[in-house]
This record gives sequence, C-alpha cells and structure tokens, in this order.
Amino acid sequence: MTAVTVFLADVGITSGVSLIVVAYLRRPLKAILADLCVTAERARFWSAFSNVTLVLVPLIFVLQYRPELGQGTTAVLEMGTQLSWALIGLVVSVVALGIVLSRFIPRSQPAASPRLST
Repeated sequence: MTAVTVFLADVGITSGVSLIVVAYLRRPLKAILADLCVTAERARFWSAFSNVTLVLVPLIFVLQYRPELGQGTTAVLEMGTQLSWALIGLVVSVVALGIVLSRFIPRSQPAASPRLST
C-alpha cells in the first residue's frame, strides 16, 4: 500500500464511522431538539448543524495526520494512528454536543424529602 492509499482509506473509514454515529444519534437528538426548540424549523436546523459537525470534525482531525510509509513502519500501524485521530475528533464533537445540549435542558426541582423525626 502506498501512503496515498492508506490516507484515502482512512478518510473513507472515518466518513463511514461518522455517518454511522449520525444515524445512531439521529432519533434521540431530533427528539431532544424538538423539545428544546420552540419550532420545528429550529429543531431541523440544529439537527442538521449537529450532523454536519459530527461528520466534519473527525474528518478535520484525520486530515491532519499524514501517513509516512518507510522501512520501519507498516500500513496497518499508520492507519491505526490516523484512525485514532479520527476517533478523538469524533469523541470531541460528541462530548461538545452533549455539553452544549445539557446546558439547555431544564433541571427539575428535587422533590422535598420527608424529614426523619428522631
């Protein structure tokens, strides 16, 4: 395998994994956004924005690593290193999305606990 082949394979794998995560999160994310946003148009926008973010951030991370195939390296190890950067980007985008959404979810007041009489 050449360095270009490894690079392009990793970009393809990253795109596929990102799209699987978007498909997995689509229904719960849409439900949360529909609840938080007042209108359906807003919910659709923020859903689309989140989907684009979940795909592009890992791609940005994977594009930053350039595999170098030499005598001391193998294609598998280079792919592993590049894909680890892609997964870091995916985790960063999912965690950031979770933090932002959690700030807008209203907290319910804790129920008053009965006092124990001693």
